[in-house]
Amino acid sequence: MIYLDNAATTLRKPSCVIRAVEKAMRYAANAGRGGYSGAGLSEQILFDCRSAAAELFGVKGADKVVFTLNATHALNIAINSVIQPKMKVLISGYEHNAVSRPLYARYLDGVKVTVVRGELFEPEYFLYELEKELERGADAVCCTHVSNVFGYILPIERVDELCARYGVPLIIDASQSAGSVPLNCSEFKAAQFVGMPGHKGLLGPQGTGILLCLADKGEPIMFGGTGADSKNRYMPEYLPERLEAGTQNVHGIAGLAEGIKTIKNLGVENIARYEKELIKSIIKGLELTPKVKLYYANPLFCQNGVMSFNVRDADSEQVASELEKMGIAVRAGFHCAPLAHESAGTISGGTVRISVSPFTTRGEIGKFVYALKKLTEILK
Repeated sequence: MIYLDNAATTLRKPSCVIRAVEKAMRYAANAGRGGYSGAGLSEQILFDCRSAAAELFGVKGADKVVFTLNATHALNIAINSVIQPKMKVLISGYEHNAVSRPLYARYLDGVKVTVVRGELFEPEYFLYELEKELERGADAVCCTHVSNVFGYILPIERVDELCARYGVPLIIDASQSAGSVPLNCSEFKAAQFVGMPGHKGLLGPQGTGILLCLADKGEPIMFGGTGADSKNRYMPEYLPERLEAGTQNVHGIAGLAEGIKTIKNLGVENIARYEKELIKSIIKGLELTPKVKLYYANPLFCQNGVMSFNVRDADSEQVASELEKMGIAVRAGFHCAPLAHESAGTISGGTVRISVSPFTTRGEIGKFVYALKKLTEILK
């Protein structure tokens, strides 16, 4: 199978990730719940992964790296921590439901959500519209770094600068950028939280996620045992225990640590360059195919290894189904991001999405291009 759905999860994991998970399942017990070797191994695994993540993302202190179940869990903690009743919150027109739904769920608290629209692959226009809304008054901004539908890289550093200028806290969704687009949190001024999954660009197992707490200790959404400060009737005031109630997914985190180390060894800049070259190959192979509509940045300065397309007169789900019969895995529909489709004008039927990884080969891309060309000839 040619796997091109890495924006959902990376299917091909480095062998070191698999070995680490297996070792942890055999020998790692419950971190912070005992003085024996198995508990100590778990504590070491957690610390190693926190340290690796802090180094990769430029975070001062491993304690600011909080483990979550996934990016959705991380973003819910961030939103619960920052967004207060009656706040006006600005979001981009390319947000995933992991951001928009928790915010819209706060309507009973009087939280008002304003979508800052912008043309696809037009970052300057988005910044212009964002500043206009900030001038009108806003209490917080939630912004994705990269659109999970189109691979559109939003200028998150400049978004942070604008938020700092207007004294507004920023929450960043790094679900599609972590591990594939450079992200240096030490440069942020307004960002308080950055949420990300472990199972996508970081090459870790499913059931893992990270919340980077840059300027706030955060408010928990789960309460319970932490293995520390047990006499306290309330959650600890310090990180990471404050936001990590219950037993950790040590097995998954062991794999995540190896995934992060792999990313560091490969180099995020090198990964970004390679994935962009793969997208360029797809564009070159298909841009003159009459029935195929590609959604891409020209030039590719603001796009990563994710791209959407449609085939004229064919439903996106039908195209994906036919490609699956040809041994190619892609995703079709709305990708849990209807706002992105509204912004790009694809809300009527969604898109077919291609997403590559560091382990996608040029040969696989060539086979995909050939298969899609053949498919356009037979689809009616």
